[in-house]
Amino acid sequence: MLQISGSAGGTTLTGTLYEDGERAPSFRGAPEENAAFVWVCDEFYAVASGGTVQRFGDEEVRVAFESPMPRGFDDREQAVAAAKEHVRTQFARVGVPAADVDVTVERVEAAGGTV
Repeated sequence: MLQISGSAGGTTLTGTLYEDGERAPSFRGAPEENAAFVWVCDEFYAVASGGTVQRFGDEEVRVAFESPMPRGFDDREQAVAAAKEHVRTQFARVGVPAADVDVTVERVEAAGGTV
């Protein structure tokens, strides 16, 4: 599996890309089991009140989190591109330009250790 992270202003969002043959989590809204690649990551957006305070550089923003939105893909390249776009989009939702988001891809073992 791959962990794909976006970082900006001292805040990081990480999602997991389950690859062909790996067991993706099963829950309501998850893609069909026949998807070769499954991307799972939280989504967040800015709110005027409530939520959780996150720091983005010198700015504090209140954010609310949505349930993960799993997405299925047929090939790895398409899945990784969509995952990178997803993390950039989450930061854009709170006013951080996509160009300011540093995206990394790291292969990890299913038990959580890095390969």
